[in-house]
Amino acid sequence: MKYPEFFDNVESIKVVDPLSNVLGAFEGGLYEISFLEVVKAAGHSCPTVAGAYITTLVGLKALYPNARAVRGEIKVEFKESLEDGVAGVISNVISQITGATDKSGFKGLSGKFARHSLMKFDANISSSVKFTRADNGKSVDVYYDPSSIGGSPKMQQLMQKMMGGLASGDEVKEFGELWQDRVKRIFENIPTVTRVII
Repeated sequence: MKYPEFFDNVESIKVVDPLSNVLGAFEGGLYEISFLEVVKAAGHSCPTVAGAYITTLVGLKALYPNARAVRGEIKVEFKESLEDGVAGVISNVISQITGATDKSGFKGLSGKFARHSLMKFDANISSSVKFTRADNGKSVDVYYDPSSIGGSPKMQQLMQKMMGGLASGDEVKEFGELWQDRVKRIFENIPTVTRVII
């Protein structure tokens, strides 16, 4: 399996998942989720998928400054509807990391470990996403805007050729490399593309 090297350099998100411990999946419920794993689940890497990963990474660090985030005990809110724009893509990535879902998630074991109803859309927030700890109610708003990290001017031309079926194999490869270069630079500039308010 070949993929851009920078995937391996992205900081992983460390969690503790009580349910996975109870069910014997991970000892102590301790594991990490990498950007590579998120890309596999999404099927692609782009500024949106990267943004969902980044907002979760910085948001959970702010919520749990001295400990691992507790997967399955984090509420997530979006100002958009699920059907709006890329809200579905973003929510899928964040759900993979936090365990939170709207109504489709795990219903729990004897009233514990439920994952459903932890994700809300059409929320009255101004941020890109709001994370709230279920145990103590502490919240953090994360804003994500990658517009300052532009792509190569050549990408538009290559995109037009690809969509018209006129691009060569080398041009398709070049477009992918330029696309991933922007994603890489977004990760290199996390303080620039995010703002966290506790």
